[in-house]
Amino acid sequence: MDALEAIFTRRTVPPAKMGPPGPTDAALRRIFEAAMAAPDHGMLRPWRFLIVRGAGRARLGELFAGFVRRLAPDVSAQEIEKQRTAPLRAPVIIVVIGRIDPDHPKIPAVEQLAAVAAAAQNMLLAAHAQGFAAKWATGRQAYDDVVKAELGLVEHEQIVGFLYLGSLVGDHPVPPRPDVDAFVQEWPRAVVE
Repeated sequence: MDALEAIFTRRTVPPAKMGPPGPTDAALRRIFEAAMAAPDHGMLRPWRFLIVRGAGRARLGELFAGFVRRLAPDVSAQEIEKQRTAPLRAPVIIVVIGRIDPDHPKIPAVEQLAAVAAAAQNMLLAAHAQGFAAKWATGRQAYDDVVKAELGLVEHEQIVGFLYLGSLVGDHPVPPRPDVDAFVQEWPRAVVE
């Protein structure tokens, strides 16, 4: 699959439409190699990644369930179960972590965060190009100090996303894309004579 085809046919697949198999170790390596090719001002490599699979998915689900209990002690049992089982819907989850230096003398934090987002996008494209379904999710639990601590994040690290990866079950068409002309204009505006 060439680069433009991967970009134009990539779509977000809900984990409910994912099943095994997930990416092999070799496929995951290609996904991480794609992340390393992201634009990165200053070559700071302001990212790191956690692979969650197997029993780790259940443990992540317990972290998510604990988060909703702390957020709202009167949360319904249904919502707790939804959070607990969310990570079980995909064979592999990659936690994308931004290692942002807010005091870097040259590279602003926003540029570091943009590099991490570019790495995540490259990962989604690499997964798709290898035939895997993917979804980038965040959710409020990504900002929870307990969740972050349990995942081993330290000061100046943040969760940028959870990438759910698996194989497409059934069909999930590419959504219609917006009209390019609605988002692009010339500057300064061309003068029509």
